[in-house]
Amino acid sequence: MAAAAGDELRKQGGGYEVVRYTVPGIKDLAAGARILFDRGCDLVIALGMVGRQTVDKDCALAADIGLQAVQAAVGKHIIGVMVHEEEAPDDVKLAWLFDRRTREHAVNAYDLLFRPEAIRARAGTGQREGYADAGPVRVERT
Repeated sequence: MAAAAGDELRKQGGGYEVVRYTVPGIKDLAAGARILFDRGCDLVIALGMVGRQTVDKDCALAADIGLQAVQAAVGKHIIGVMVHEEEAPDDVKLAWLFDRRTREHAVNAYDLLFRPEAIRARAGTGQREGYADAGPVRVERT
């Protein structure tokens, strides 16, 4: 996932430095993000995989709450990229999803820093990172 994020960021342009910090598990992502912010980073992409078990989902929720708390405390974005093992029927599709979701979130990260107008243009269009986009809500008028 980190290699895909770095590759996609390079494709988007320059003007940044990638600083990596690896944690032992997804519940440690919030602390890792805070460490990166304390070291001067402007944005963090937090990458993680969530297993199929109920306890894994509980850990993912705890990790997400931690990331939200750090984000609010420092006033900077954390792009949380989690792929749940159960989202794909096999390892080939799972690997594809890791790559695609990570790359799409890397574009979001770059846009937040360097092209905020691109984020505004996509707002409300039902974008989904990974699988197909949901598309905008359509209301039938009678």
